[in-house]
Amino acid sequence: MPESIAVYALTPGGLELARRLAPGLDAEVFAPARLTGPGERGFESLAACLAETFGRFSAHVFVAAAGLVVRLIAPRLRGKDRDPAVLVLDQEGRFCVSLLSGHLGGANALARRVAGLTGGQAVVTTATDSAGLPSLDLLAVERGLAIGNLSAVKRANALLLEGGVLDVEDPGRRLGDLDPAHFRRVDSGGRVRVDWRAAAGDEILVLHPRVLWAGMGCRRGTPAAEIRELLTRVFAEEGLAPASLAGIASVADKADEPGLLEAARELGVEARFFSREELSRVAVPTPSALVRKHMGLEGVCEAAAMLAADGPLVVPKRKTTRATLAVALAD
Repeated sequence: MPESIAVYALTPGGLELARRLAPGLDAEVFAPARLTGPGERGFESLAACLAETFGRFSAHVFVAAAGLVVRLIAPRLRGKDRDPAVLVLDQEGRFCVSLLSGHLGGANALARRVAGLTGGQAVVTTATDSAGLPSLDLLAVERGLAIGNLSAVKRANALLLEGGVLDVEDPGRRLGDLDPAHFRRVDSGGRVRVDWRAAAGDEILVLHPRVLWAGMGCRRGTPAAEIRELLTRVFAEEGLAPASLAGIASVADKADEPGLLEAARELGVEARFFSREELSRVAVPTPSALVRKHMGLEGVCEAAAMLAADGPLVVPKRKTTRATLAVALAD
């Protein structure tokens, strides 16, 4: 999600610091209702406030005691890959502690940013940061890659902490330049693999690039649930990683189709639409007489997938009674 930050204060001194931070962080300020001023959000109970805000913001900065914050957020934690960043500061701004989601949620980077605003010190306790080593989950976030099996991150980072070198399969070089002191590129047998196929087990850390485009055709009124079900089933049957889905593509006639648009929103991916003329220039492997009759095209889903990906099909046309799907791979 886009960065959105909430800053919480409990005392007048804490609120003064929150007000200093808010402009630099483009943050919303929350404080006891008796203390708040214009544009600030008041609360009677911080616990009740968090029930409404914890899932709405990507980062939470508390000017409060760490123990209090831990007790308040504990019931709301869901997992390393889903929890927002959480930071705590003393009300003098001397120490900014990255408390939760240091890498995946960006709390470590935000702690350094906040410390820069207060003139204080960022306190980061994740092992790789403390040792001055690269972290695979942070590298993945920075390169726009999704982690296929979080349990494998711990194994990979442990090897780095023990002074080992990680073998990396990354044929597209999506991880960019890697420090040879810690990583060795290999063609096969790596402990880390960048791949658009689904991960299996936790021995190999698999990082998923967003390189798959789902071309969709559907009848008017096809619900988002049916479109998602078709996508989910085909990805599972073909061993494709859902996290590698870059977007959904179709013909421009469907640009206002509620089910397609809703499915894209729910999946958190782009929706892209092409004109009939653009689609007509793509040779499809499985032409449709019905689509030719109604739209003057050889097909929609395969052509849209290949156009969006600018690459080949990895899954030819699959269908339900109201929807068709094909998947292409971006080169």
